[in-house]
Amino acid sequence: MKLHQVLSAAALFLLANAASAMPFVNGGFEDGNTNGWTTGGGYRGGIPNSAIAPSDFLPGGSLYDNTSNRSTINAVGTVDGNLGAALGSTVYSGNYSYRTEDLFFGGYASVISQKVLNYTDANIFFAWKAVLENGGHAEDNSAEVVVSLHDDTTNTQLISRVYNAGAGGGGVDARFTELNGVFYTADWQIEQLAIDALLAGHDFTLSLLVADCDPTGHFGYAYIDGFGSRVPPVDLPEPASAALMLLGLGGLVAARRCGKKA
Repeated sequence: MKLHQVLSAAALFLLANAASAMPFVNGGFEDGNTNGWTTGGGYRGGIPNSAIAPSDFLPGGSLYDNTSNRSTINAVGTVDGNLGAALGSTVYSGNYSYRTEDLFFGGYASVISQKVLNYTDANIFFAWKAVLENGGHAEDNSAEVVVSLHDDTTNTQLISRVYNAGAGGGGVDARFTELNGVFYTADWQIEQLAIDALLAGHDFTLSLLVADCDPTGHFGYAYIDGFGSRVPPVDLPEPASAALMLLGLGGLVAARRCGKKA
């Protein structure tokens, strides 16, 4: 085979490989919806934590129920309906986050998930906050949150955060604070994974599952934001504020020019 044919074949291979590589879609929910994500939920009453998985509550799963949506896009400035200011900001970056599961008890679970193919960016980044009501149940029956990053290519669990509101606080760690029987993460929990040569080009699935307690009387929910390949800027100025800042900078530049002319 001639050299130019080899180079052409290599170029076509690289183009095809690049074309199939997928970034995260709508990682910060900044268009106000869940485009690029798969969401689901259903009733988990009677099923212990050890027997449920995110796939159970997604379309096609054994517990999936599409009759109601218990999760929502969450706007900046929203105050948590149960903990108020104690939880702090419900948006990590930009104007929107996503709240998985509702603020009430009832024995339900909700999931948000996204799969990317041939991922080639240098990092995977995301942030989450969880709220789990302690009802005095055993850990296997309490409100639970499951944060998961799975390498589908090698069938390896890369990030797994599993917490529940079991009696005695044994189902949480130092990330959580307790207030009036509710365990919660006052700070955003930052997850960041470097994609090295061993992981580059793999397929990954990211998911967040949150469930009320098994007997149905205590709530669980979580906020998630910032899925993507880089750490997003935090506390971005509002558009009006940004415009005022630019006008102010323009005034300073004009003032300096006038001073030089004088």
